[in-house]
Amino acid sequence: MTRMEDLPSLSLAFVEGLYSEYCRDPNRVPEAWRTYFEALGSNDARPQQFKLAPSFRRPRLFDPSGYAGGLRSDLARVVSRADAVLQDRVDELVRAYRVSGHRIAAVDPLGLARPSVPELEPEFYGLGEADMDRELSAPSLRGSAAHTPRQVLDWLRTTYCCSIGAQFMHIDGAAIKGWMQERLEGSQHRVRLSHDQQLGILTKLTDAVIFEEFIQRKFLGAKSFSLEGSESLIPLLAIAIDRAAELDVNEIVLGMAHRGRLNVLANIMGKSAREIFREFEDSDPEKYLGSGDVKYHLGYSSDVATSSGRTVHLSLCFNPSHLEFVDPVALGRVRAKQDRGGDTQREHKLGLLIHGDAAFIGEGVVQETLGMSELRAYTTGGTIHVIVNNQIGFTTPPSEGRSSLYATSVARMLQIPIFHVNGEDPEAVAQVVQLAMDFRQRFRRDVVIDMYGYRRHGHNEGDEPAFTQPLLYATISARRSVRDGYLTHLLRLGEVTEQEGDRIAIERREQLERELSEARNTEFAAPPQSLDGYWRGYRGGSEGDVPDIDTGVDRSRLVEMLEQLARVPQDFHAHKKIRRLLDQRREMACCDRPLDWGAAEHLAFASLAVTGIRVRLSGQDSARGTFSHRHAVLHDVEDGHTFMPLRHVSSEQASVDIYNSPLSEAGVLGFEYGYSLDSPEVLVLWEAQFGDFVNAAQVIIDQFIVSAEDKWKRLSGLVLLLPHGYEGMGPEHSSARIERFLQLGAEHNLQLVQPSTPAQFFHVLRRQALRKWRKPLVVFTPKGLLRHPKCTSELADFATGRFMRVLVDPLDRGRSGDRVERVLLCTGKVYYALEQQREELRRHEIAIVRLEQLYPLPEQALAAALGAYRDGTPVVWVQEEPENMGAWRHLRAHFGTTLFDRFPFSHAARAESASPATGSASSHKLEQRQLMDQAFAADGGGRVT
Repeated sequence: MTRMEDLPSLSLAFVEGLYSEYCRDPNRVPEAWRTYFEALGSNDARPQQFKLAPSFRRPRLFDPSGYAGGLRSDLARVVSRADAVLQDRVDELVRAYRVSGHRIAAVDPLGLARPSVPELEPEFYGLGEADMDRELSAPSLRGSAAHTPRQVLDWLRTTYCCSIGAQFMHIDGAAIKGWMQERLEGSQHRVRLSHDQQLGILTKLTDAVIFEEFIQRKFLGAKSFSLEGSESLIPLLAIAIDRAAELDVNEIVLGMAHRGRLNVLANIMGKSAREIFREFEDSDPEKYLGSGDVKYHLGYSSDVATSSGRTVHLSLCFNPSHLEFVDPVALGRVRAKQDRGGDTQREHKLGLLIHGDAAFIGEGVVQETLGMSELRAYTTGGTIHVIVNNQIGFTTPPSEGRSSLYATSVARMLQIPIFHVNGEDPEAVAQVVQLAMDFRQRFRRDVVIDMYGYRRHGHNEGDEPAFTQPLLYATISARRSVRDGYLTHLLRLGEVTEQEGDRIAIERREQLERELSEARNTEFAAPPQSLDGYWRGYRGGSEGDVPDIDTGVDRSRLVEMLEQLARVPQDFHAHKKIRRLLDQRREMACCDRPLDWGAAEHLAFASLAVTGIRVRLSGQDSARGTFSHRHAVLHDVEDGHTFMPLRHVSSEQASVDIYNSPLSEAGVLGFEYGYSLDSPEVLVLWEAQFGDFVNAAQVIIDQFIVSAEDKWKRLSGLVLLLPHGYEGMGPEHSSARIERFLQLGAEHNLQLVQPSTPAQFFHVLRRQALRKWRKPLVVFTPKGLLRHPKCTSELADFATGRFMRVLVDPLDRGRSGDRVERVLLCTGKVYYALEQQREELRRHEIAIVRLEQLYPLPEQALAAALGAYRDGTPVVWVQEEPENMGAWRHLRAHFGTTLFDRFPFSHAARAESASPATGSASSHKLEQRQLMDQAFAADGGGRVT
């Protein structure tokens, strides 16, 4: 407690204020204080001549014991006030360390200078040396025995400013901040490790260091994107997996870029070193002609036994050089595993993402992925983010690579903690991992570990980093490995002997030598890759090897489903326009009305769900549909609650999930692609708001969707719905870039379709789900056709048949092929404009044939559709897109100027253009008239180029 004789030092501001008042007018202060100040000397003293300071002591002539009870009463109140003032100042200091202590934490193993932080000094709060040993009236720290400002300061510096820096005060929730403070301050952010734990860390560090040294020595000049300088990642991952198992996690999906991947494969995933060495040898050039990928992009899966005796299944995702774009893919896989296993609490499946510092702050897909983390459609119950902080990006230092203090600053958009840790303090790394795993378990949120290290070599082993960072690399070259540093630390503590450390290293080197010898054996063969687990029974390869299937549904069953889709609960108050929509669906069930696009899609989803096939669709505004055609999720107009008819078709149906996504393309498409990788039995769809916006996810398309089978033998049945069509809405609302997808098509790696009727859409969706052939499906969906009076289908069209890759001209049913003088070949919406023009001109000698599947190109079906026409009949490809876009150039390159050696082949299209479409509605109409005139021109139509 505060003693009365210590009062002046403790109540500095309070006493100074009173003294200032006394100097202006002695009568303005209480009598006891007036007597007190008179004892100091003449009241003629001026404030500027006399100022109290933390070292102030009263003159000896003043004896408070000689004063009457009134003075003691006043002084007692001052004592209480002084206690509060001191407590307030210390509490401010404590808060400053909680908020900013990380800014001076010793997290950088290179010891690079960090700017000072004045608010972390006691003097900033008026605390002088004489104040530091005063007893506090209340505890300032959770779980601490500190009772004086000095003890509190020491505790704070140990907790927040040693090898770990914690950022958590940006979190709004008091519960989380309280939990964090208790965990950090109660233990001073340091947990004593057992001998076995220390030996385990040393072993993992030895594995990591010796693996890298071995690679460098045995494969001179080869790129491996070494982990050297950040080897603590290996014990970090091992500890995380052990702790995850203790927390009842049985499966972990990892995503990471190329740096350190080989080390992780060998020392965490359990991939045999001989397989990795064989990949370095690269002795079978014919095996991977035109396919495969570099060794540091490859994925792997394995079952790992943990120290608790439990087994955890690990899956390391394949990844291109595009660094962070694997993030949403990995998390989509986690969510798929959770949904399959009914893990609704997100307890048993975990995502763990390993980032680079420059990429984490630099690539926007990170922000997209973080932004999805707590959304209902995409949450996985918290991801562990580990940043391997090399403090450089290729040749770019942080001062040129980011505007923020940390590479992790983007993560502060979430209510989650961020831990910065010195990678050369493996025990601090272990402490952070334990805390991060416990946080995720407790709050089901993401958590970030920013592990500071360095990159011993350049961007790759052949790069010279001293060209651009000579001082940095002079420092790095003088450093010994983290393994050697930790061994010295343990030797000093007497926890291990030098012989134990040497034995571990010798055993690891000998093991790698044996693995290399086996890899160089000409009889060595890597384990074959095969589709196993829930992928058993599915296949890739050529479409020609896969039989077609009928996708019709019994008519009576269609009627039942339509009736169910038109029902809502009696107490549900639907919007009046929705009531009209439901009435129309009842009319469709009674065959009093043909089915439109929205009804066809609903029937496709419902018919799959009632047979046990799950459906998942997400995209921007997908619940209602950008063009207000879907209305899958209905909203009560009186209280706003929702009802989804697709979930109430049958009591035993599979789930149908339709979600609105955030305004993201790359992140959401990557997530849905990842979901499809672990859900071959689910119809997984992603819908763009407009097809034009798909190019914001081009990396996901190029590096994953279209090439994964060729590079990594990974299949996907993901469906992309891309609204496409020229309707005068401008250059950003017209084209899904058919030409780009056609250019990406090779080796039957994807399917490109543009259905022109609701029934065709119904059948192609069912075909995608029911066939065992798993290839991405891109559907160029309509906009204006959604309500076009002629773009409808009769119920009978859904009851029989299948998706037709080519649709013949309906007039051919009653017309001889000899009467056809010209064939207009087209795809999609332009068919209806051509049909209308033909009727208006009464040009029935012209046939119109629709190419519904653009890739794989259905040559046999197309040849059959044209088979009845005379040789020499001109075929004109008609497209709304400019000549350099759309399908024309692809078809021209494939067929040449003569189709099937029978028909002269030309085209009608808008003129070549750098932009997909005009921004003028009137110009669009003029161009459309010119296109029709060109297609129906008396001279035969079309142009040959």
